Amino acid sequence: MTHWITLLAVEKVAKSGGLFDLDATLPLMAIQFLILALILNATLYQPLGNAIDQRNEYIRNNQLTAQERLAKAEKLAQQYEQELAGARRQAQAIIAEATAEGQKIAAQKIAVAQQEAQAQREQASQEIEQQKQQALAALEQQVDALSRQILEKLLGADLVARR
Repeated sequence: MTHWITLLAVEKVAKSGGLFDLDATLPLMAIQFLILALILNATLYQPLGNAIDQRNEYIRNNQLTAQERLAKAEKLAQQYEQELAGARRQAQAIIAEATAEGQKIAAQKIAVAQQEAQAQREQASQEIEQQKQQALAALEQQVDALSRQILEKLLGADLVARR
């Protein structure tokens, strides 16, 4: 019986034309392939494509939002930098004003101290001059008294009294 099956298979191959037979099987396989492609497209590829499209839309929206936020952040940073520069200028102006005022006050105090020192010097000079005059007057009296004594001793008391 195996012999008969082998003979039938050999006869069938010999009649059919070999390995590639172009009968109604080829169009049937092509139709099956197209049906399978449509089914796969409807069940797997379309939901996957929708998910990819949604993901792309989500990424695009997030990217636009991020760009808007970045632009807003850059604008705020620029505004804060301008405000900071203004504050620095104000601080420098205040410091310069305070320095000038401090120098003015110091110059006034120095001038007052110099005037006081000058007044004290003048007063001390006047006191010294008065004391000098008093000392000279006292010395003159002492010199006069000593000259009389010397004259009295040298010339005698009579002559000095006549004079």
